[in-house]
Amino acid sequence: MGETGKIQGTAADGFFLPDFCQVRRVFAVVVVAELLAFLLVLADADFSERTWSDLGVTSLFVQWTALSCAGLLCLLRGHLERLSPRSAALISYLLLLLLIALFSEVAYRLTGPLGLAAATPDHALFTLRNLLVGALVVGMVLRYFYVRHQWEQQVQAEARARVEALAARIRPHFLFNSLNTIASLTRSDPALAEELVQDLADLFRVTMRDVEARITLGEELEIARRYLNIEAQRLGERLQTEWTTKNLPLEQPVPPLILQPLLENAVYHGIEASASGGRLGIIATCNRGVLRLEVRNPLPPGGVTPHADGNRMALANIRERLTLAFGPGARLQTEVRDGEYRVRLLFPLEEGS
Repeated sequence: MGETGKIQGTAADGFFLPDFCQVRRVFAVVVVAELLAFLLVLADADFSERTWSDLGVTSLFVQWTALSCAGLLCLLRGHLERLSPRSAALISYLLLLLLIALFSEVAYRLTGPLGLAAATPDHALFTLRNLLVGALVVGMVLRYFYVRHQWEQQVQAEARARVEALAARIRPHFLFNSLNTIASLTRSDPALAEELVQDLADLFRVTMRDVEARITLGEELEIARRYLNIEAQRLGERLQTEWTTKNLPLEQPVPPLILQPLLENAVYHGIEASASGGRLGIIATCNRGVLRLEVRNPLPPGGVTPHADGNRMALANIRERLTLAFGPGARLQTEVRDGEYRVRLLFPLEEGS
């Protein structure tokens, strides 16, 4: 089974500066630069007719400088990534101030030929003011990116710890039941016992992967089938399954054991809770770039799940794992309909899948 992909997130690349080569980053730079131009003009505006001409000149200079700074960070990103965060921040800070000083000199020399001398103060004051404003703005922006990156890394680490804790809770629950089932089959049906041992080994081989590792959707579905095969030997006719699959991108990377915990919950809360058992419905479809994995299990007599609190906790952990893997585009939905408890995972396909 191959490992494909890493957990998504802005902090995932290990560098605190965002990628200014992306279009949405450039758009953000344009918006922020224009807001800064408004603030600079309004700070000493007398609201005369000159105010609008000053705004045009200031906007031109600020946008020119801001986009050039973004372009410089885009070009140097590969080199800055090799440095420590402190060295990368210091070098970025000094280079951007040097660029601001250079553009201030060029802008001042163009004021005469362009007839804008009246809008520009004396040489030293113009350059010093731009450097002071640039030093404050660049310093605050770099500090913001660094603090945000540190916060995102902390959130990622805490989320990974909770995902690992969830995996640790999932493993023992069916491990003991599976071992008991295998032990009971060693004499009556050794071949079947060997098959279940292989299924169990494959399951635990996946659980020992790094939490950031990915497997294909086809592999994840095969793992789910192996898990249900183990439970079917333990529960016998009490457990029936019905699979519905359509338009599946089997090479789509997904986190390992994202479906198995839902099946385990369905067996534990739906099938085992009823003396007569029931039917599990597993639906896996893809429509308009959204992958849907749904598990349906019958409600026990009375329509109340006896382990509801534990179920809610498990679903909360699975929801967090989905968010960690796919971001805000992933959803976990639950509903009770037609005597069934339904859990639905929805998440977007990755580009190129």
